Amino acid sequence: MRPWQWMAVCGMTAAATAGLTTKVMAQEVRALVDKQLPGLLTTYKSLHAAPELSHHEAQTSALLADELRKAGYTVTERVGKYPDGSQAYGVVAILKNGTGPTLLIRADIDALPVTEDTHLPYASKVRSKNPAGQDVGVMHACGHDIHVTTMIGVARNMATLKSQWHGTLMLIGQPSEETIDGAKAMMADHLYERFGKPDLAIALHDANFAADKVSVVPGPALASSTSIDVVMRGVGSHGAAPEAGKDPIVMAGEFIVALQTVVSRSIPPAQPAVVTIGDIHGGTKRNIIPDEVKLELTTRCYSEEVRKTMIEGVKRTARGVAIAAGVPEDRMPIVTVLEDESTPATINDLELSAKLQKIFVAKLGAANVIERKPIMGSEDFGIFSMDHKIPAVIFWLGAYDPAKVADSERTGTSLPSPHSPFFAPLPEPALRTGVTAMTDAAIALLQ
Repeated sequence: MRPWQWMAVCGMTAAATAGLTTKVMAQEVRALVDKQLPGLLTTYKSLHAAPELSHHEAQTSALLADELRKAGYTVTERVGKYPDGSQAYGVVAILKNGTGPTLLIRADIDALPVTEDTHLPYASKVRSKNPAGQDVGVMHACGHDIHVTTMIGVARNMATLKSQWHGTLMLIGQPSEETIDGAKAMMADHLYERFGKPDLAIALHDANFAADKVSVVPGPALASSTSIDVVMRGVGSHGAAPEAGKDPIVMAGEFIVALQTVVSRSIPPAQPAVVTIGDIHGGTKRNIIPDEVKLELTTRCYSEEVRKTMIEGVKRTARGVAIAAGVPEDRMPIVTVLEDESTPATINDLELSAKLQKIFVAKLGAANVIERKPIMGSEDFGIFSMDHKIPAVIFWLGAYDPAKVADSERTGTSLPSPHSPFFAPLPEPALRTGVTAMTDAAIALLQ
């Protein structure tokens, strides 16, 4: 006899029945997680030791696909098409369980060009070539190995607990999140036309707080990211005769300083916005004034209106500096917005955020569901929401040793952040909490 049948026979009230059923389900989920945990830790360490760069996730995607097939899912590999026509390493796994909503759960699978310096016994020693052909270290410095392993655990739980939910589960192993073109690639390969359009979409991402806690940020959670290239063009000349040319290095310096007013004087103070120049190249020799200087920029904000204002501000500022320097019209700056390397803001659906918050408080306890502020980092998970037509939420999963977090708070010493060579999640209890939270959420949403 199932728990709810037994309770009905005993004449329990609806409220009491719901409460006891929830408790029974929670205990069952935790028992499954405990049983899986040793194997999941082994999987995590093998993934951590063998990271793959964006666009090259062949082995990672194959491992994920194999595990999802073993769990009973219908799996399709190599889903996704990049603008150059190459095929991506996206994985789509479907488990149908009667009528009901379709829930998409995403895990990103790529790693970063970072040389690991954690000294862990399973630390990555992988080296590879980046797109520029440079030899680089490769590391899961953003915790995508946690995400992949969590998805495997959730997939197994959901297959085992099919009596507790109904609908369709769509699991997405997304490539190339770090280059923010993986979600676009999967959508360009007709993801929803081929596999069905989900009613809801959720994901998790590890974060720099204690590994036994989670957090849901309603509304704006992560900023948009817009990549912009600027070429300041001048007229080259000898370093001893600057009057004979137009110096693009001086113009680049003026442009960098003037660019700071794009946010401070063009964007309302209540609207978060950032413009950063991360790369600048110009010149070949100390006594040669070059023809041009190249700069690479990124802008971050939560509003499309603010994003457009910043783009126009970059263009206007570059042109204004060139005009002031007397650059001829045919040598005006070239400003290129790289839309393929840009992504919209991640805006968590308010209603779905409230549901997840309630689920996590009930299942994990209020003390383990903490408040976090929006950040200016970027993600491409929001692409799956189809411009907010599909309710979507990405929530945060603590990844750090609770003792080290407490020590950091006491001393004021910062812990290594994601993208650092010292980034070292504590796989247990991070995996335990991640698999439990995501399973609880999926079961509650698929009712």
